[in-house]
Amino acid sequence: MASFEDYIKKFEKQISKYIVPQSEWGPVEKAVYGVRDFYRVDPKEANELRFKSIKFQFKRQYEMNTFYRNLCKNRNISPDDIKSHDDLLKIPLLEDKFFKNYPDGKEFAVWLANIFTGELPEIEIRKKKPSYDDILKDFNSAGLVISHSSGTSGKHTFIPRDQRTFNMAEYIFAKAVVTMIYPFWDYDMSVYLLMPNPFKTFLFAGKVCSVLYDAVRDARCAIDRKVTTELISLLMRSKGIKAKILRFSSALSNRKTIKRIVSWLEENEKKGRKIGFIGAPYILYEVMEYLKKRGKTFDFKDRGAVVTGGGWKIQEDKRLPVDMFREDVEKIFGINDELCLDLYGMVEGNGAAIHCPEGHYLHLPTTFYYPLVVDKNMEPVDYGEYGRFAFLDATTYSYPGFIVTGDRVRMLEHCPVCDRFGPVLEPEVKRVRGEEVRGCAEEVRRMLSLES
Repeated sequence: MASFEDYIKKFEKQISKYIVPQSEWGPVEKAVYGVRDFYRVDPKEANELRFKSIKFQFKRQYEMNTFYRNLCKNRNISPDDIKSHDDLLKIPLLEDKFFKNYPDGKEFAVWLANIFTGELPEIEIRKKKPSYDDILKDFNSAGLVISHSSGTSGKHTFIPRDQRTFNMAEYIFAKAVVTMIYPFWDYDMSVYLLMPNPFKTFLFAGKVCSVLYDAVRDARCAIDRKVTTELISLLMRSKGIKAKILRFSSALSNRKTIKRIVSWLEENEKKGRKIGFIGAPYILYEVMEYLKKRGKTFDFKDRGAVVTGGGWKIQEDKRLPVDMFREDVEKIFGINDELCLDLYGMVEGNGAAIHCPEGHYLHLPTTFYYPLVVDKNMEPVDYGEYGRFAFLDATTYSYPGFIVTGDRVRMLEHCPVCDRFGPVLEPEVKRVRGEEVRGCAEEVRRMLSLES
């Protein structure tokens, strides 16, 4: 078995195009690319890297982003006030709802430009009455990566990333997975992405997975169609004749997708290859239900891994128990629960929390990302208390990544099961009461749902 050091070096060589050359590193890059394992950095070193990188990014956002600077001035906070690690708590947070508050048409393009940090490339809006998708296409044609997510209302969250920021997101998400499944990752393995094709959507959970196509030799995709904001809004609202036709078409597509995945499993079992599933648990749940009815199982023990992400709803009023899901994965595919992990991330930030194999607690990166739990007054609460998840993310060059979410969590000072450093979130994250359900897995579920 290769040492962890050699394992990560091999992985980083494979995805080197996502890594900033060392000669160009500043405080942020040192905190991201300069560590081998996000979850095993000595706390003193991690705090130093985190303080320097977040302070650097806060100063940059304050100086280069007009709307955020005005917010800071209203709160009477400036970069001069951030003198120690404890002062990071003074940095003003944006509510995630902010990124849903935008106009239509060409004014949407102006809104994106106003929240973007730094100098925008020249962007031409080609249509007189552009849709959201038209504007995303025009911005992204200029070298940006504007991605989105949405909630049950169908109201999208839009986040403007430049290529540097998006590359960091892809690197961080991929490295989080590869680190936690050590020593399983292998370039020659075959992986099924349970998300939309990254090259045919601006949906963040699909788009951020384009790194997968560099990380492994054989990558397949469950939803190989163009997925637009209009399509997702229609599915989320689910009303009218057009939506019903779309639902029926999606249901037929779902059946074909399940059969393709089963054929892929049969082929890889026969060849004795390593496999992995990455993405929405709903799709894999449907595959397992299909296989249960036919009494069919596979044996991928020591040759299979599952990394889910995005949410656990399987019907409008039914949530899939995560423990039961892992039990089914082991019974049907032979994959043990140490290699069946869940990843918690969001379109608003680049920090990915992922289950540890030992206890399935969500481990948070420690060198560039400051996680917080806040009460209804936006005041931090102690470890072990419930509240809303918030974070300071040093890697978001193109927008202020200092955000409070609508997710209800409980954070512990350290993992009760494994010896990794840093705080963890309890295994499952849910929405605060009154907040709309969101998550890319919910969008995928509706996209492929067999419900009428």
